[in-house]
Amino acid sequence: MSLSSIQPTLSTLKTCQVDIGTGMDIVSDVALDLVEAQGTDDSPGLRKLDQMMLECATLDREINCFVEAVEQMTARVRHEPPHAMFTLLDSVKGRFAELMEEDADIQRHSKVVAFRDSIRKSVSQGNQMAAANVEEELDEDIAVTQSQTNFTCPLTQVEMVNPVKNKKCRHYYDREAVLDMIKTKQNNKKKFRCPVVGCGNTDVKQSDLELDLVMKRMIQNCKKQSGNN
Repeated sequence: MSLSSIQPTLSTLKTCQVDIGTGMDIVSDVALDLVEAQGTDDSPGLRKLDQMMLECATLDREINCFVEAVEQMTARVRHEPPHAMFTLLDSVKGRFAELMEEDADIQRHSKVVAFRDSIRKSVSQGNQMAAANVEEELDEDIAVTQSQTNFTCPLTQVEMVNPVKNKKCRHYYDREAVLDMIKTKQNNKKKFRCPVVGCGNTDVKQSDLELDLVMKRMIQNCKKQSGNN
């Protein structure tokens, strides 16, 4: 086996990870539909969806750890004598086991955390609406609330598609735009400052960002209402 034959396999696994992430986003959307319809975060349907998220997160973690293990061990063997290839498989297995142990808590997977947080937020918003006793004017109130919310990404100056929230300064950006900007700044060995005017956050990092499914839902609902008017 040559090292050149490994990269296509890793590329295929990374593509699978993208598909898994897309599937988890779809599960999250279905869960929000259930919450809106049932008004509770404790139903058999939601529990099944939560289990699906955990299963997807487990698979995503395994692929991630395997890809990282292979990349690390193949990079090392390139600088060692040819006979090191004979121990590459064992090296990958050992490193994979180490990475899996380091990342053992699947409950902390970013999409699992975002899924559960979005469910809680959706239920909370539903309860607030019910407490306000505005059933007859619900559609109008939602439209007013959403029209007052700024859905524009401060980077692209267009409406966000996949909004992410900065956990430090609480500002929103479109995911693709902010990740591209962070990567560009890192390549130039510079820090990325939050683009919102007046914000003091001078070092926005990818680890600071979390997908806000409730905000995404509000944007989608606003588009639907605009299309119906």
